[in-house]
Amino acid sequence: MAPANPIKASLFVTCIIDQLYPQVGVSVVRVLRRLGVEVDFPMDQTCCGQPLFNAGYASEARKLARRVLASFQHSQYIVVPSGSCAAMLKVYLPELFAHDAALSVQSRELAAKVFEFSQFLAEVLKVSDAGGDRQCRAAYHPSCHLLRELGVREAPQKLLRQVSGLELVDLPQAETCCGFGGAFAVRYPHISEKMLGDKLDNLKAAGADTLVACDMGCLMHIGGGSDRQRLGIKMRHLAQILDPEAE
Repeated sequence: MAPANPIKASLFVTCIIDQLYPQVGVSVVRVLRRLGVEVDFPMDQTCCGQPLFNAGYASEARKLARRVLASFQHSQYIVVPSGSCAAMLKVYLPELFAHDAALSVQSRELAAKVFEFSQFLAEVLKVSDAGGDRQCRAAYHPSCHLLRELGVREAPQKLLRQVSGLELVDLPQAETCCGFGGAFAVRYPHISEKMLGDKLDNLKAAGADTLVACDMGCLMHIGGGSDRQRLGIKMRHLAQILDPEAE
């Protein structure tokens, strides 16, 4: 029987997932619904403005951020399958609108409702075992914004340890950046490539056949390097690991 007053969450899907990895969004919805959450998807949502904000185009970023405020103003909770985009909404939106009294209040109200996917499971649903059945030897890569801006360190690994059949192995220097950083990889490709090389060396040392993270940007970057070296390591978002129907 469904609870009388179910928790309601709106999915902020992120640009990368929407355009390149829609299956991750599907897994997020499946996991949340299995845990009793009523999920909706505001159809008019667009980019959160992070690429513009990071590049220094604050006024342009505000245009997109205003759209986010309008699209999600009535949401009870906002679940984001990305530490990077969640940090933009939770940490930097209030900074963007600090000069505007009305929008400052709205952005802080919205920020209080924003949770990265694993953070939502741990802090709102109070779940440490979300199920899952996956025969693999997995390493976990903590993305920079998730770790440093949101302070999410233990929740993803606690969830992974409860997945049936999954062996969680230590990743050397796990908390070191993979070198993606959005525009950083474009602006400083040689530095990015060296950082990626170090991450791949550590991944090989871990002996994992699967790398799990909570940000598809990191997985896209690391996965590209892994494919070029023909390492055969699978890249999976945490939601895919917790979703029995995911490949």
